[in-house]
Amino acid sequence: MDSDEHKRVLDPERDTAALKALTHPLRIQLLGLLRQHGPATASELAARTGESSASTSYHLRVLAKYAFIAEAEHRDGRERRWRALHTLTSWSNESMEATEAGRAFVGLARRRQIEHLERSLARYEADLAAGRLGQEWVEPSGITDLMPRLTAASLTELFDTVAGKLEELTARDADDPRAEHVVFVAAGLPLAAPEHAAPEHADREPEDHEAEDRHPADLDPADPAPADPAPADRETAGRDPEDRAVTAHDAEDLNP
Repeated sequence: MDSDEHKRVLDPERDTAALKALTHPLRIQLLGLLRQHGPATASELAARTGESSASTSYHLRVLAKYAFIAEAEHRDGRERRWRALHTLTSWSNESMEATEAGRAFVGLARRRQIEHLERSLARYEADLAAGRLGQEWVEPSGITDLMPRLTAASLTELFDTVAGKLEELTARDADDPRAEHVVFVAAGLPLAAPEHAAPEHADREPEDHEAEDRHPADLDPADPAPADPAPADRETAGRDPEDRAVTAHDAEDLNP
C-alpha cells in the first residue's frame, strides 16, 4: 500500500484483500460519509444510511482492518468513533484492468459515483427549492454532456488540467465563508466506432445527447455481515448524499 497524508493508493497485486473489502456498496458509502462529514459512531452512520447499528459496526471494523479508517477520539467511553485515514482513494486504471479483483472494484466504484451524482442532483434541487442555497449558485451549477474527439494523450492532459485547477481553487476557497461543498464528477469514457461505421471521413450524425448545461478482531471481507434485526429495531433517518466516497481520483473515488 502506497499512501500519503491525504491519499490512499491501491495496488491490485499487493492490496488484493483491501480491494475485496472495499468492493461492497455499504463500505464505500460509510467511507465516503466519514470523509465528508468527519468522525462518527456506528449508530450515527446507521441513522444516515438506514442500516442497523450491528451492520454498520461490522463493516466499519472491516474498513479499519484494511487501514481505510481508524478509531477517532471518543467523546465519552460508551461508543467507538471512527475517522477516515485519507481524503481520497487513488489507483492506476491500467494496473486495475490486469486483475479480476481490480476490474470488479473499478466497475463498482464508477457505478457508485453515478449513483452519487443522481442523489446529489436530487439534493441540489431540493436545497435550491427550499432556499438552503442562494440564487448565486443557480448560474454556475449544471451538468455537461459533450462528446469531443480526443487522443488518449489529450484525455490524460484534460484530466490532469482539471485536477490541478480544482486543487488550486479548493486551496483558494478553503477559508471563504461563502464556499459550499460541491459535488464535481468528471467522466472520460472513449467509445469505439461501431463495426458498421463508414470510413472516418464520412459525415457523422450528431449524438442525441450532445448537449451542455452550463457552467465526485479478524474479519474476512467476503463474510456476510451479521443479520439485521427486525425492521422495528432498525434506525432510520434522512439520507445525505455521501461522499467523497470514491471518486475518479478517489473516486470518491472511490477519486465510494
